[in-house]
Amino acid sequence: MKKITAIMLILSLILTVLTGCGTKDTQAGAAKEAVIKVGATPIPHAEILSFIKPLLEKQNIKLEIVEFQDYVQPNTALADKELDANFFQHQPYLDNFNKERNLSLVSAGKVHVEPLGLYSKKFKQLSELKSGAAIAIPNDPTNAARALLLLQENGIIKLKAGVGIQATEKDITENHKNLKIQLVEAAQLPRVLDDVDAAVINTNYALPANLNPVKDAIIIEGKESPYANILVVRKGDEQKAEIKALIKLLNSEEVRKFIEDKYQGAIVTAF
Repeated sequence: MKKITAIMLILSLILTVLTGCGTKDTQAGAAKEAVIKVGATPIPHAEILSFIKPLLEKQNIKLEIVEFQDYVQPNTALADKELDANFFQHQPYLDNFNKERNLSLVSAGKVHVEPLGLYSKKFKQLSELKSGAAIAIPNDPTNAARALLLLQENGIIKLKAGVGIQATEKDITENHKNLKIQLVEAAQLPRVLDDVDAAVINTNYALPANLNPVKDAIIIEGKESPYANILVVRKGDEQKAEIKALIKLLNSEEVRKFIEDKYQGAIVTAF
């Protein structure tokens, strides 16, 4: 009887130890799952993130996508630690935003270029642009400069020498057609097309408005554009394993094929 009791005691102890180990292993496994919250504008950024979401899950990383309609909130939310990263902007815009807000947000890597294009419902060729025409451009400094440079590259205006990405409408030195440059919030540009003669629109706002940059843009930036869209994080976070995994997937052949197949040249990979 004593032997049976002893055996039962030993078995009980073994079961307790194994159960404890199992619990620890389960807890350890659960603790390994990382969650990253990324802010993005809907098209194409959120679409690209949605594509890689299941690929990240295979690496035990849960991706939460938070959509924004403007260019300010994603950066302020990231700075306030409401997000782990954001994906919507290019480096010149980030540099200007950091300077204005005294922030230290950094790029974790380039992903794609969204060519800026000139669109119109009133004419189809640049030669049809009339004197005194109103042209709307983005009102944020870097994209405004980018739009002005696009107009200059196509002989529509001429800017003060050397202004580059710091250009403003005040730097226009030649405007033979006496064009009226109107600054409009980037997200609103497709909506003002009926009220102006033309508008320079970012691709991520052109696509939802059923404007195809390849077919509908009268003039468009080339593939050599330096304005690649980047994944942005707080300084130091670019070294986190989950952020490295995210940018690795964003620079993968799977994403390259997704972009090429879905956007048909309207968006160009930058890796």
